[in-house]
Amino acid sequence: MLIEYINKAMSKAVYDKLEDGSFSGKILQCPTVVAFGETLHQCQQELKSALEGWLIVKIRHGDKLPVIDKINLNKKIPSLKEAIVHR
Repeated sequence: MLIEYINKAMSKAVYDKLEDGSFSGKILQCPTVVAFGETLHQCQQELKSALEGWLIVKIRHGDKLPVIDKINLNKKIPSLKEAIVHR
């Protein structure tokens, strides 16, 4: 589900060509996720890396994530201990 979330988020990326010919990219649903690159492809790769890092930090801190195309990563996944208790 995480890979699908990343792919959906990347499909919503917005790119701009800058005055110097390089590119910037951002994902509006994921505040502060921005990247720059000399080429569009490089910018896309940098943006994906920035998104992955952002997700790791958000998940580690228990922060709420934006729902993207009905993919909600905020639903609690039971721990192994909880799963065993509920059997």
